[in-house]
Amino acid sequence: MSAAPLAAPKPAPAHRLPAGAVAVGLLALLLAAAGLSLSLGASGLAPWEPLLRPLSPVEAAILYDIRLPRLLLGALVGAGLAVSGALMQGLFRNPLADPGLVGVGAGAGLGAVIAIVLGGALPVAIRAATGIYLVPLFAFAGGWAAVVVLYRVASLRGQTSIATMLLAGIVLGALAGALTGILIFLADDAQLRDLTFWGLGSLAGANWLKLTAAGPILLAGLALSVPLARGLDAMALGEAVARHMGVPVERVKRGAILAVAAMTGAAVAVSGGIGFLGIVVPHILRLAVGPGHRLLLPLSALFGAALLIGADTAARLVVAPAELPIGILMALIGAPVFLWILLARRAVLEL
Repeated sequence: MSAAPLAAPKPAPAHRLPAGAVAVGLLALLLAAAGLSLSLGASGLAPWEPLLRPLSPVEAAILYDIRLPRLLLGALVGAGLAVSGALMQGLFRNPLADPGLVGVGAGAGLGAVIAIVLGGALPVAIRAATGIYLVPLFAFAGGWAAVVVLYRVASLRGQTSIATMLLAGIVLGALAGALTGILIFLADDAQLRDLTFWGLGSLAGANWLKLTAAGPILLAGLALSVPLARGLDAMALGEAVARHMGVPVERVKRGAILAVAAMTGAAVAVSGGIGFLGIVVPHILRLAVGPGHRLLLPLSALFGAALLIGADTAARLVVAPAELPIGILMALIGAPVFLWILLARRAVLEL
């Protein structure tokens, strides 16, 4: 009698951390990063000092007009970029998708540069109607156009070609970069100084006006992403399966595109080019808690906010009293981390 064939060994389940513990840890990390951001600086003013003594006018201005709006804007930008990356990866069903890598950030940047360089030529009625929202709105339009073009080019009969997506992203980024270069050539000296520092990524110009302009857009994008979690989870099984499950696939796509364009556009408008948040943060959290978007999206917001606030604090201190552009620092941090993820998980990711 022949022996029964051996059953194929089952793959070991991936190690997951308790979602509650991860959420508490990220919240603690965010609070610690916020405390350091408010505490550290050239003035040495601690955030708890208003509770102990009256502040001088200069100290009050430092705490309430410089550090606090910078902290809040950094938190919203970090959360928006991280959640945008998670949405893009869910939409394209591929961990390589990211607003910065596939041209969306370049499109948003082009929109912002158009508003900065050519905004003065717009009719007075348009400028008066848009006010402080002019640059964020143009950046949103540029990011939205890039996402729509990218999705249309990369999708065919309900299937998304990752190679086409990456190539289309390179083309979109190159085209946006060329048009941005033309506008920079036309800019005056004052605009050139602003655009040069802005292109490297920084929160140095954060104030209540910028927070008022970009904050509502970033918050709206974050709120819009919440109801998309179930649909993105279903679409991971394929669009046909998601439709059979009763998921309004086209509505989920439009919502994801709108949220990504809004958050990326607003973030680029006020902070310039900050890369790697949208691709590194969701990767790390998928390894920790799994791919479910109901956990991934809010945890990405917490982790992205904490990471950008921490990087901004480091950028202010590394070369003090000068300030290192945060885009450079994020690239120095994010590139090695992303390379490590690729090397460690390439078999799982089938890269």
